[in-house]
Amino acid sequence: MTSHTVSAADSGTWPLGDLTVNRIGFGGMRLTGSAAFHQGTPSDRGQAIAVLRRAVDLGVNHIDTAAFYFSRLRSANELINSALAPYADGLVIATKVGPARNLSGEWAEPARPDQLRGQVEENLRQLGRDHLDVVNLRVMGQDSISEHFGALAELREAGLVRHLGVSGARLEHLAQAEAIAPVVCVQNQFGLDAPDGEEMLRACAARGIAFVPFFSIAGEGREAGAVRGEHDAVLAVAREHGASPAQIRLAWTLHQGTHVLAIPGTGNPDHLVDNVAAGALRLTEEQFQLLDSIGRSAS
Repeated sequence: MTSHTVSAADSGTWPLGDLTVNRIGFGGMRLTGSAAFHQGTPSDRGQAIAVLRRAVDLGVNHIDTAAFYFSRLRSANELINSALAPYADGLVIATKVGPARNLSGEWAEPARPDQLRGQVEENLRQLGRDHLDVVNLRVMGQDSISEHFGALAELREAGLVRHLGVSGARLEHLAQAEAIAPVVCVQNQFGLDAPDGEEMLRACAARGIAFVPFFSIAGEGREAGAVRGEHDAVLAVAREHGASPAQIRLAWTLHQGTHVLAIPGTGNPDHLVDNVAAGALRLTEEQFQLLDSIGRSAS
């Protein structure tokens, strides 16, 4: 598939509340080149901005970011603002709150409910927005998220936030959130090597909620980057499609259900095109079952 035929629209669409996004999106974590999120990303500002603009040119209209995605030199939100403002109609920017890092980049105590407004306002300032399209509450080990999610629901009522989601959540967290305000998405770790999220995947499908997996390409490598020693099954299916292993992993992820949204991140223009192109890959049932067997053996 050549780059001029690639479009994120080939992946299909799914609603986030009253917003509709293509199912292949873009994750901003790798833009900063920070040690905390280092995945071989470029520290070149111009290239990062070019990748963001190219993503939108390729039809990406769902970008995931956070104010705590920053390094000594780079801020993902600032790069998004510089690259894409004034924002195109239909571009959905999702961010998350809860975790906190100090100015030196070290992790600090997670935000208390009364501190979430400050985190939302920081995202607004950095992105140059008067409201945030989607804000995910990142669960930080607590059993109950009701107080935190209630604080975000108040910001939604005030118009600072349009839609709410949860991240790193268990089923009980989803139930707690839904008792307070509508939930449009759940952002959890899930992939070929991390199949433990299947229960949440199915729960989201039953509720018509978007399921947004992270680390779906990286697999066992997670923040460290590419998977070490790719599975034979992934390599075999990749050969059959003339595709890369990363593209097959993305295709498998999207094959999990029409409610699944992928947010692969990269600072590399070529990888960006490959990721978006993966949205057009269609696995046969035999290929899907072969790949699925990896997850079953890993669990």
